[in-house]
Amino acid sequence: VLNGFFVAPLKTRQLPGGHLEMYETWEECAAREVVEETGLRIRSPTRVHVTDDPMPSEGKHYVTIFMAAEVAEGGGNDVPKNLEPEKCEGWASYSLLDMQAILEGDRKDVCLFGPLRKLIANPPKAVVDFFDGQK
Repeated sequence: VLNGFFVAPLKTRQLPGGHLEMYETWEECAAREVVEETGLRIRSPTRVHVTDDPMPSEGKHYVTIFMAAEVAEGGGNDVPKNLEPEKCEGWASYSLLDMQAILEGDRKDVCLFGPLRKLIANPPKAVVDFFDGQK
């Protein structure tokens, strides 16, 4: 699973993502955000989980929709580019076990963004199945 190394102030690992545009479907948003941030084209984005994410320190309350997809054939050479260097330091892939190790504190140099932390702490079957299919 692709994670970005996001720059200050958060300095967290996050998935490609962003806000919905007016009347945009979740699937359209996922495809657009992945292209905008990584240059990769995806196919068949599917909702795998939703988290409720109050962020009092930021004065915001988000609902995060997690989508799973695969890179489309000819969808960008399977190599993500850092197309938003002012926001993101780079991209890397992590397994579910890698992210669980980060969550458990095995890697002090890395932390997960709040909604992703919630997802990894208690991954639903659809997420586990997606990771299992990536092996």
